[in-house]
This record gives sequence, C-alpha cells and structure tokens, in this order.
Amino acid sequence: MRLFLSSYRFGSDPARLLEVTRGPGRVAVIANAGDAWPSRARESSVTSEFGPLRGLGYEPEEVDLRDHLGDPGGLRTRLAAFSSVWVRGGNTFVLRAQLARSGGDTVLTDLVSTGALAYAGYSAGACIATPTLRGLEFSDDPAEVLEIGAGPVVWDGLGWVDLAIVPHAGASALGDDGVDRTLEYLRLESIPFVALSDDDALVIGTEGPARM
Repeated sequence: MRLFLSSYRFGSDPARLLEVTRGPGRVAVIANAGDAWPSRARESSVTSEFGPLRGLGYEPEEVDLRDHLGDPGGLRTRLAAFSSVWVRGGNTFVLRAQLARSGGDTVLTDLVSTGALAYAGYSAGACIATPTLRGLEFSDDPAEVLEIGAGPVVWDGLGWVDLAIVPHAGASALGDDGVDRTLEYLRLESIPFVALSDDDALVIGTEGPARM
C-alpha cells in the first residue's frame, strides 16, 4: 500500500508524491468532496488540480464517482487504466458518501492494498483513509450529504491507517476553530491522531518508515 496523505496538495516537498507514485504517469482525479458546491465552483475545483499535477509531469483526468453510482465494476475498470489516484479536499462526509454509493470504498481498498494503484489525497482526501471521521463534523458539515441526496452519512473511514488525520493544523490559512475543536474531541475520546500543517504529508509504503 502506497499512500501520500497531506493537509494541502503536495505539502512542502513534491518529491515525496513522486516517490509514492514511482514517478509521474496517468492520474485519476477524484473531486467528489466538492459535490455539494455550486456546479461552477465544483468544475473549477477539478481544473484547479490539473495545472499543479501537470507541472510535476502527471497526466490528470477526472474520474467522477457520480458516473458510477451502483456500478463498482465499471469504476474498477476505469481506475485500472491509471497508475495513481489524486483525491482533492472538500467535505469529507460528502466524499465518503459518494465512495459508498459507487462502491469506490471497496474498489479503492482492493486496488490500493494490492499495490495496483498508488493513492494520494489531501484534506478530505487524506481523512477518508482513517478509521473514523468522528470529530471532523466541527469543520465539515455532515448535513451536506443529505442535502444533495447522497445519504446516509457514513462515519467510518476506510481504515487504511490506524490513526485519525487532522488537516490544516497550526498556522494554516485554511484552518478554522473547527480544527481546535476536532483536536479537543480526539484527545477527550483517546483517539490516536496526527495533526498536519499545510507543509506536512504522511507518506506510507515507500522505503523506510512512515514520515511527514
């Protein structure tokens, strides 16, 4: 399993992403964390990822989970054409719900766990790799899942890592008071976690131990 989990995009060192993906190649961009946004904002959220990825030599192409609702077989075939997947931030609960509706949670777990696909995600895209999404409701509104008809809300993460991830910690321009409330909740509930600044990335599956 090769994972690049960051707070914001490439963090301070894009070379770590290239290490996880074993160099640039075709990358599937999943932007469904923005499905509750107005259509123009969501479209912009996709194209805003392409430039930075192309700058590193990747060939990005969107894979929209909404095109595969109830169609995990089709989604698996689509993703199998790529060497890596890039999952952008937004609302973690919306992203998790769309993964459940499309079967993407199972498909990605299979492809990533076998090494067929390298996984890279930031903010919401990193948070879904954890055991639980509890505590993230202080920054991401679970009600957006129901507002777009993508319910029910799923509170379990994919469980690829054994600790919660809190993005935008420290002096992040993307942080809010919800980050502090999330950290307080995790401490009170004795849930192991890592807090990531926007320079940090949790890297798993390359040579050596996990690192930030």
